[in-house]
Amino acid sequence: MSEVPRRAVLAGSAAVVAAGVLTAATAGPATAGETGHGQGTKPTVVLVHGAFADASGWTEVIRRLTRDGYPVLAPPNPLRGVASDSAYLASFLATVPGPIVLVGHSYGGFVLTNAATGNANVKALVYVAAFAPDAGETVQGLQVLFPGTKLGEPQLDFRQHPGGYDGYVKAAVFREVFAGDLPRATTDLMWATQRPGDTHTLGEPSGAPAWRDVPSWYLVARDDQLIPAAAQRFMADRAGARVVEVRASHVAMISQPKVTADLIALAARTVAKGF
Repeated sequence: MSEVPRRAVLAGSAAVVAAGVLTAATAGPATAGETGHGQGTKPTVVLVHGAFADASGWTEVIRRLTRDGYPVLAPPNPLRGVASDSAYLASFLATVPGPIVLVGHSYGGFVLTNAATGNANVKALVYVAAFAPDAGETVQGLQVLFPGTKLGEPQLDFRQHPGGYDGYVKAAVFREVFAGDLPRATTDLMWATQRPGDTHTLGEPSGAPAWRDVPSWYLVARDDQLIPAAAQRFMADRAGARVVEVRASHVAMISQPKVTADLIALAARTVAKGF
């Protein structure tokens, strides 16, 4: 039986609706998986959620991107471990022809950093208050690299499953840790529908990072109580990312969807010049 890990917890985003739903939306002249080149071609945007969450956290971002003509896909992140989650996302990306802008929130950044490695269609990485690990680094190590995180073992409820333990953020701290800039009625619903992350993920090392070869952008959430802003700036600088900062909680894509969508669109327009 797996032992419940101590000191830190798997970081991730929070959102509403049932787990395991694939959100796909298209608008304008481009369609998901379009392979055409030349003026007017838009890359497919793939959005990856973090732990304690599902893809619905991207809803308002998707509305803005599709309104601007970007094809968007938001697949489920299994939240079972770095290696398996990354393999799942890599297999999903292999089904998307044409250029891709790959976006991740929180633990989703860990997954995309590994899944994009070796995929020539991934033209840009966008981290939204997300982990951007280097080879050998772990979620736990990066979460406590700088002081300030308010999510640790005391803030979690642990529930055993056949392969180990899942962690759920306690109701009493959910809003403070994740989404202090959202209404309590909203965060109560987010808490009730959260998807857990398997706790063994904390110690799994990352592989070779895609950001060494793929241009990166980073949205720093200054008021993040889960991944301290100092840690976000450190990872963004190390990855050579172009950075935008916003006054937002950990769920910047929910509380600041326009800023988030604008940064993704900027990345898409920038890399589109090379298509």
